[in-house]
Amino acid sequence: MALVGLEELRAARQRIAGVAVRTPLVPAPWAGDGERRLWLKPENLQPTGAFKTRGAYNRLAALSDQERARGVVAQSSGNHAQAVAYAAGLLGIKAVIVMPDTSPAVKVDGTRAFGAEVLLVTPEERDTVPAELAERHGYVWVPPYDDPFIIAGQGTVGLEIAEDAPAELDTVLVPVSGGGLISGTAAALKLTRPGVRVVGVEPELAADAQASLRAGERLSWPVADTYRTIADGLRTPSVGELPFQHITAYVDDIVTVTEDEIRATVALLARRGRLVAEPSGAVAPAAYFHRAAEIGGQAVAAVVSGGNIDPALLAELLAA
Repeated sequence: MALVGLEELRAARQRIAGVAVRTPLVPAPWAGDGERRLWLKPENLQPTGAFKTRGAYNRLAALSDQERARGVVAQSSGNHAQAVAYAAGLLGIKAVIVMPDTSPAVKVDGTRAFGAEVLLVTPEERDTVPAELAERHGYVWVPPYDDPFIIAGQGTVGLEIAEDAPAELDTVLVPVSGGGLISGTAAALKLTRPGVRVVGVEPELAADAQASLRAGERLSWPVADTYRTIADGLRTPSVGELPFQHITAYVDDIVTVTEDEIRATVALLARRGRLVAEPSGAVAPAAYFHRAAEIGGQAVAAVVSGGNIDPALLAELLAA
């Protein structure tokens, strides 16, 4: 399948205009160290609390009338779930969302609040049950990342960074799970500002993407391994096929951060950046604070991908 190009990215931006928020690129002067500067892209400000609104609405808005009438099914640990539910509600489409029973209650409740039917399953069943439901009921499957419309929608993040960042921007940090966000963002940046390095970031307890990029082939980690990380949105056992093509074409490197570093960054973003970030959303900024030598760069932008954190967990991390 062909890589997503500027035509698809610009079409996605037009399609999602007025639904997804064009988030600002916020300078973080408190994070400077005299040699480096940081800007944050706060996707936690989206209507559903995460960047997934972009891809989900782009995918659903492109469905034909016949496909919309069939309804949609999707699987997600929470952010894609809420995004699909929200987009489906706006477009008058029935949505059934398959979620692992380990999903944070705040994400399950949010998905139901947007009007979707939620089916809780074991983590091992998350990626198999949707296909069964699609075959049984005729639903259109809306994958969380392995789809050109999803990638193009998420890639509008990269278009906005390219337009808003200062000329000296040299590095962009993006979290990696299934690979939709980094695929679209990297494509947008490399096609508009090719000199900018794009570095993926993931938890060291779920580092399948880093292993895949370095091996030159898609590798899969056991669910039991990836589910160890507190970053529940980044527990996918492997990147998607189409995302991996984009990653190998456009991503310069992938680094990892520890659980303690993720936790500390959630608290730091709240205290200094006045941003509520879930652990998955704090992973990219964590690399700026803890992996400077690996990521390089002096003018760095980091995507805060989401803010759907359980209030009790946020309180715990702030008290640590």
